[in-house]
Amino acid sequence: MKELAVGIDIGGTHTVFGLVDKLGNCLAQNRMYTKDFVRFPDFVNILSSKIKSIEVPGQSNYKIIGIGVGAPNADYKKQTIENASNLSWEGILPLGNLLRENFDLPVKVTNDANASAMAEKLYGGAVGMKNFMVLTLGTGLGSGIVVNNDIVYGHSGFAGELGHIIARPNGRQCGCGRYGCLETYVSATGIKRTVSKLLAKYSFESELRGIPFNRMSAKKLADAAYRGDKIAIESFEFTGKILGIALANVVAINNPETIFLAGGLSKAGDLLLKPTQHHMEENLLSVYKGKTNLKITSVNGNSGILGSAAMIWNLV
Repeated sequence: MKELAVGIDIGGTHTVFGLVDKLGNCLAQNRMYTKDFVRFPDFVNILSSKIKSIEVPGQSNYKIIGIGVGAPNADYKKQTIENASNLSWEGILPLGNLLRENFDLPVKVTNDANASAMAEKLYGGAVGMKNFMVLTLGTGLGSGIVVNNDIVYGHSGFAGELGHIIARPNGRQCGCGRYGCLETYVSATGIKRTVSKLLAKYSFESELRGIPFNRMSAKKLADAAYRGDKIAIESFEFTGKILGIALANVVAINNPETIFLAGGLSKAGDLLLKPTQHHMEENLLSVYKGKTNLKITSVNGNSGILGSAAMIWNLV
């Protein structure tokens, strides 16, 4: 009987999950809309039902050996989600306990960006690297940091919240309640807010003027930018500048070999990569210049699913 691990990636907009073998092959996956659920227990129950009903093409006889989860503000020690600003549920959410009640299987929980870092190390561009970072640019901004071959968890398990460093004092209001957090500028949500400000600032034509805020996406912005839309291009330039300056500060602290960009916003490619690289290098201390690579993730598949499942296989 083939053994498979469940990998779950809980995001602010979507939750994706899949069945993964020990080699890192995701044999089947599905998704659901995270914001559809008012009560967290209802979310976990429906998620559990969908996992139990998922079908693996050509594989009718398999056994699930455990469940790995990557989630915002996850405490890997207590297996909880705590006060996540990009999720609609407040307080401390007993994710691990609820999943064990539904499956009676081993459950491991970590920060979603840490899961992506694990996937990058096992299956992506960080194979063989001991010092690197992964930034997940989705609804919010997460970061998984690897130093001397180990994920950095910190004293209380919440290290690596790069999205909540203050990029601009007294800047945009963040879901965490503070102002000026990096993710209010550098995320799929953040760049949409930038576009809104640019549309108000400039009067020239833009195809973005006809797209409502809640229907705008990073892909639509990237497509418009590649077609020469000035607002779209400027939005990526501005986002890259904010991110590049922040990364110059991060490099001074942990000196990574490479910083990988993952998540929906990273799919814009060079539109984001080039301005970020330029402003990072421009603001680096001289001893770091030219020594840190900036790349788009090369993980084939959903890094959150693969990294979460890897915890069950004890690969990380």
